[in-house]
Amino acid sequence: MATPLPCLVLLLFLLLLFLSTTASGGAAAASPHISAVISQSGLDFVKDLLVSRAADAITPLEVPDIERSVSIPVIGTVDMAASGIVLNGVAVANSTVAVRDDGIVVAASLSIVNLTMEWSYSYSAWVVTISDSGNASIQVEGMDVGISMGMKSQNGSLKLFVVECGCNMKGLDISLNGGASWFYQGFVDGFSNHIRSSVENAITNKIMEGASKLDSFLGSLPKKIDVDSVAAMNVTFVNDPLFKSSSVEFDIDGLFIPSNKTALMRHMHFGGVKYVPPLGSSSKMLWISLDEDVFNSVSALYFKAGLLQRMVDKIPDQLLLNTASWRFLIPRLYRKYPNDDMLLNISAVSPPSVRINVGRIDATVDLDVTVYVLDFGEIVPVACISVVSFFSLSLSFLISFAFIAS
Repeated sequence: MATPLPCLVLLLFLLLLFLSTTASGGAAAASPHISAVISQSGLDFVKDLLVSRAADAITPLEVPDIERSVSIPVIGTVDMAASGIVLNGVAVANSTVAVRDDGIVVAASLSIVNLTMEWSYSYSAWVVTISDSGNASIQVEGMDVGISMGMKSQNGSLKLFVVECGCNMKGLDISLNGGASWFYQGFVDGFSNHIRSSVENAITNKIMEGASKLDSFLGSLPKKIDVDSVAAMNVTFVNDPLFKSSSVEFDIDGLFIPSNKTALMRHMHFGGVKYVPPLGSSSKMLWISLDEDVFNSVSALYFKAGLLQRMVDKIPDQLLLNTASWRFLIPRLYRKYPNDDMLLNISAVSPPSVRINVGRIDATVDLDVTVYVLDFGEIVPVACISVVSFFSLSLSFLISFAFIAS
């Protein structure tokens, strides 16, 4: 009686599918049952995604106005202002991500940074006030930005915090348009460092703002993943993330708990599942380790809910569900109920037991198979067979491929 096998395989698939949308639920358990390790290639993928989005989000960036007084020989004291400073575009030359003992460091070099602004000045000569204004373009000669972030487990969720964040501008070239030429050099000498620091601070604040949004996103993840009306996966984070030389490991509770939903149970099936060829080892971004308690928790949950049973009335060879096919095996049954259709009620008598061994998963299912015949519209039980089923699934096969629903 191999009917429960697809259910066990489906439960494993559900684990792998739903784990990719990492979420949490309830109070953290004493020990993890699922460990997820993001490899260096996985970190590079996330880094490229975040850096690309940060570059798009950072422009246009408005920088606070700058006002100061500068003493210019012969002319005297001139009040100058740089306003409407806007960072219009950036281009990322390269970026890196590295794992340290206390967190993750992301750094990027910007090859193209363009800014525009308005400038103005005024000074008094005897009783006359002289003023002028114009615009300017600024070309930044290289810029490096970086952020160091740590993470810790807090009430079952991940808390992200910034350890260090900075921006360094290597140099800038200011091209002024309009106004008197005598003013240009004085403006450049007086405002270059202020513009540099203002832009660096504005970019740093923008990056810090993005890190705060990422922290809020992690904190807002749901506390559990509902599989159906019966079961939900508790994926609260247990322990702080473990930072290694080229990977980050997350420990998750991972046990199944009652979903507390009132929706009707939907039949689970494999309809239209497409299998994708295995990924090469160099492309593997996420490694997942599952404790056998994960499987045993879901089997106990479904058994308690009375869902590990099935009434079989249709099979590919329908003749097998007729007493005529049993006449040589059980002649007495055929003589008493000749050519009557049959039903099989297959039910687990205890929660299926799952054991994880080296390279495979072993499962044991104790079943009762009750045989019924349909005799003149009446369902009559005629036999009960106890079956112990053993299944062994190759781990290397199960975790080496991905699948998508059509």
